[in-house]
Amino acid sequence: MSLNYKKATLEDLEMLVETRIEVLRAANRLSDDVDMSQVKKQSYQYYQEALRSSTHTAYLVFDEDIFVGAGGISYFKIMPTYHNPSGHKAYIMNMYTKPAYRRKGIAFKTLDLLVRDAHARGISSISLEATEMGRPLYEKYGFVKMDAEMELPK
Repeated sequence: MSLNYKKATLEDLEMLVETRIEVLRAANRLSDDVDMSQVKKQSYQYYQEALRSSTHTAYLVFDEDIFVGAGGISYFKIMPTYHNPSGHKAYIMNMYTKPAYRRKGIAFKTLDLLVRDAHARGISSISLEATEMGRPLYEKYGFVKMDAEMELPK
């Protein structure tokens, strides 16, 4: 196994979009016949804008030429708070490792690269939404469950 962690650029747009769709299909248990054309179109636009404006960092992981994993972090700003006077925040998403490559430290290293990217920008307020499968990884890294956050459903 010869792993390469590649920080994505605009040249990787197609690959980013394809991996995003793969991640969403896996996370939501969607079959290949579910129409993802609108999500694909919007994801392409998102990556194009976010990479240009540096409001997103993504890593693609390869074993030689084979895609084996990915992860991304989005940057945004909220009103300043006591605990976060700058208002800058980061949200980790699109974490994925192909089943045959799991439990080899790939997701942990990808997560570490993303957190380091946020810290290099001076951002310490980092959150994510964890699946049951991903929760142990995030807890091992030091993430803790939030109790105060709420969401208004559709």
